Amino acid sequence: MLTASRTATALAVLATVSVVALSGCGKKEVANAATAPNLPKVAVVKVEAAPTSLFTELPGRTSPYLIAEVRPQVTGILKTRQFTEGADVKAGTSLYQIDASTYQAAYNSAKAALAKAEANLVSADVRNTRFQDLAKQNAVSQQERDDAFATLKQAQADVQSAKAAVQAAEINLGYTQVRAPISGRIGRSNVTAGALVQQGQAQALSTIQQLDPIYVDLTQSTTELLQLKRDLASGVLKNAGKDAAKVKLMLEDGSEYAQEGKLQFSEATVDPNTGTVTLRAVFPNPNKQLLPGMYVRAVLQEGVRQNAILVPQKGIARDNTGAAVAYVLGEGNVVEKRKVVTERAIGDKWLVADGLKDGDRLVVEGIQKIKPGQPAEIIQPAGK
Repeated sequence: MLTASRTATALAVLATVSVVALSGCGKKEVANAATAPNLPKVAVVKVEAAPTSLFTELPGRTSPYLIAEVRPQVTGILKTRQFTEGADVKAGTSLYQIDASTYQAAYNSAKAALAKAEANLVSADVRNTRFQDLAKQNAVSQQERDDAFATLKQAQADVQSAKAAVQAAEINLGYTQVRAPISGRIGRSNVTAGALVQQGQAQALSTIQQLDPIYVDLTQSTTELLQLKRDLASGVLKNAGKDAAKVKLMLEDGSEYAQEGKLQFSEATVDPNTGTVTLRAVFPNPNKQLLPGMYVRAVLQEGVRQNAILVPQKGIARDNTGAAVAYVLGEGNVVEKRKVVTERAIGDKWLVADGLKDGDRLVVEGIQKIKPGQPAEIIQPAGK
């Protein structure tokens, strides 16, 4: 009986010790769990420096390649209009017909005067020949011979004058047909049949514009132009060669124009009112999609930036002062805050001029959860 009692007591003591031991282990695990660090999870991208072609986007307006105002060269009553407004015309095409009756009469009169002068020339030539022969025989005086020769020369001059008058009358008669000075698209007519038109009048009859090819006049600030020259001179940018002269065009609706243009010249003077210079590009326009006066944006290739740093825009934040900052993971995945200088946006990325280097691990997701000097846990890299 005593032995059984002792055995029961020993078992009870062991059970109590076990319970206490288990209870102690549970508290230790809870304590360890409570003190374990809860690291913020972030996604990073590796910063890589690579050659990048840089482009400048400039505003511009289209203007016709050639433009000519149709004006009358003679005065008269307009009889007919011989073109369709808004149509394409070729150089030399008759556009208007001016009443030609008075000019036809003047031409006929000039031709008659020429015939009379030519007849007088024949008579003067015969008389001069006769008097020259008689003078050799001393049958006429020297004065008579000289007078006959002078009459011949005057008759010859009269013929030349009459020929010039015929030519002038013929030109004026031809001007009664008002022809297209250039090929292109003609606009609306400012006059109708029956109107009196005058040589040298202020109002043009119509206007013709050549639209294929077409000019695009662009404006660039002198600040951008000087920075571009400095970058090229220092070697930061390398000239893109012959491709640098090529220009792409964005239309008003945001679409890209199918044809590629070429940069022709840069104006040598600066507009004192705007501080800009004008660049002119020429574009093929076979379908007449571009019309004069359209607002467009041109994309010009500046050059190639060696070791350019391009990072996703979501990886660049702003501090309380508005300065651009970036968060990178250093040794031990410790967060570092850096001030950066962003030069321009290229698509969905920033071109970073300073603050980041090749090989940096840039935080692009989870920026709100991290603080400088604290470690972070990298999850699956962004974009994968």
